[in-house]
Amino acid sequence: MPNDNNNDNGKKRRVIRVNLSWLYIVLLVAIGWMLLGNRSPQPQKIEWAQVKQMMRDGDISEIHFIRNDYKGNITVRPDRLGKYADLFPQGQVPSRSPHFVFLVSGSFNAEQEFEALNDELPENGQVKIVMENDSKNWMQWIDWLIFPLLLVLMWVWMFRSMNRSMGGGGSGPGGKGGIFGVGKSTGKLVDKNEQKVTFRDVAGLYGAKEEVMEIVDFLKNPKKYTSLGGKIPKGALLVGPPGTGKTLLAKAVAGEANVPFFSISGSDFVEMFVGVGASRVRDLFAQAKEKAPCIVFIDEIDAVGRARGKNVGWSSNDERENTLNQLLTEMDGFGTNSGVIVLAATNRADILDKALMRAGRFDRQIHVDLPEIAERKEIFQVHMRGLKLAPDFDLDLMAKHTPGFSGADIANLCNEAALAAARQGKDVITTQDFMDSVDRIIGGIERKSATIMTDAEKRTTAFHEAGHAVVGWLLPNADPVLKVSLIPRGQALGLTWSLPAERKILPRSYMLDEMCTLMGGRVAEEIINGEPASGALNDLERLTQIAYSMVQFYGMSETVGELSFYDSTGARGYDFSKPYSEKTAELMDKEVKKLVDEVHARTTKILKDNMEGFNKVAGLLLEKEVIFAEDIEGILGPKVKPSNV
Repeated sequence: MPNDNNNDNGKKRRVIRVNLSWLYIVLLVAIGWMLLGNRSPQPQKIEWAQVKQMMRDGDISEIHFIRNDYKGNITVRPDRLGKYADLFPQGQVPSRSPHFVFLVSGSFNAEQEFEALNDELPENGQVKIVMENDSKNWMQWIDWLIFPLLLVLMWVWMFRSMNRSMGGGGSGPGGKGGIFGVGKSTGKLVDKNEQKVTFRDVAGLYGAKEEVMEIVDFLKNPKKYTSLGGKIPKGALLVGPPGTGKTLLAKAVAGEANVPFFSISGSDFVEMFVGVGASRVRDLFAQAKEKAPCIVFIDEIDAVGRARGKNVGWSSNDERENTLNQLLTEMDGFGTNSGVIVLAATNRADILDKALMRAGRFDRQIHVDLPEIAERKEIFQVHMRGLKLAPDFDLDLMAKHTPGFSGADIANLCNEAALAAARQGKDVITTQDFMDSVDRIIGGIERKSATIMTDAEKRTTAFHEAGHAVVGWLLPNADPVLKVSLIPRGQALGLTWSLPAERKILPRSYMLDEMCTLMGGRVAEEIINGEPASGALNDLERLTQIAYSMVQFYGMSETVGELSFYDSTGARGYDFSKPYSEKTAELMDKEVKKLVDEVHARTTKILKDNMEGFNKVAGLLLEKEVIFAEDIEGILGPKVKPSNV
């Protein structure tokens, strides 16, 4: 048979979908009006004795008696209605008959009773008597069915709304069946024609990109590897800080691989209904097996893969753990799962369940780290494709001045620079726009109000920042100072920018010099004002973290020894006990206090020995509000370099 949905040209006809929600609303309003609206007062119930008295008084014009209901409906003469107004609530007499009703027993002989009463009345005053058997007319059936019908309509309306809100499009193609298909996977099958991201769009990430490209090659040329007896890896886990490009790599895989690609978030498995998470996992892998070979990408897998037994409330039997158990079974359980490669991403690998991390489930862990200077340069080139840059824009300078920036940070920086240039009405984006945007991202927006600081506070802040700059400039292992600003940004009243080297290993000498640099602001306040102030809060917080890391984690204390209490696995995250005794804790506290005291004394000596240069740097900062490394070098001389350089 021809398909009614197709025309002669093979094109699908346009299907017009009508939203019937308004129809339900109209029906509900109509039913409500029938039940509640436009109702006159109901007939009043009376006794048979009252009926006889009303007939004798000549107040009744007609009695309609229903034999099988043993019920009589009384119509009062219009001129006598006022007589009985007191019998009705608020004196409202029904405008339509019947006005009164009465009930009798099954032994009531209607013909005899009414005939006897009419015989007592004069011929012109007799009451019309109508007696019949009621066949339950359609209005009575409606009264009986109207409430169940109302419930059914409300139920249909409610579940249609829930169906749409839960992503259901019916049980047909592309639909998940709404609430009735809540256990169906919400994973999206990526359309290769819509996914335009390829590996050419992924800048930097040299090692990670090579490993992911190899997975794509497994799927494109499986015989190349299986001919030697090898097996295609079952899964790969992308691990790295936020914004480093884990999801971007997955998008590139979807764009490059010529196999079906399912994409889903770890939180999509979590639902309020019991058993839904495990059901969605089963459905996802069932779809994947049908389309094997294929790739399943689970973003933020830590939402469902957290280590079991470490839940809030310390319960080991919750819905998330059941979902994880099903995921473990599907990835590598008793059944076969050949041809399905699971690709997942997380920045919390330390909290994932060990069973999920083992070989056979995730055979590879691909670390996606923060980009180095060469990688940052490539990332800048990707994000600057659509920008109008000045001819003298210095790309190498920007890559050098953004250590610690992730790919997402660089994308944001490029956008902020474009916005900054547009605000100033420029035709092109200059290097200075990028530098200003770096300051805004790191320190916050400038607060240009003149009432932010008093003159005394501004002077204290100038010497505070000068203390950081001078100590950092004179210590050989400290990061070189780039710029010092007296302009308030964000929550800071002043800022000292350093250009940290891209180190992988932190020597003890470097950590001590950095602690002295952080202490420089507090010591400067003590020297100038004779007392400390609250401006060193963030400096002391960072300094304390470094000191405790040296003693507790890095084994850099002679008294405590080469011990490390760092928990790289996160296994002690919920333990109440510490891995060391109270005596050891006291010893570590004393060592940290001793270390900080030594740093304080050393920093004080450096500033007092160089008071002339210290005062000049602070004075120049008060005058210009922003000074650079060249200004500091003109006062203190060249930056002191480490002896091993």
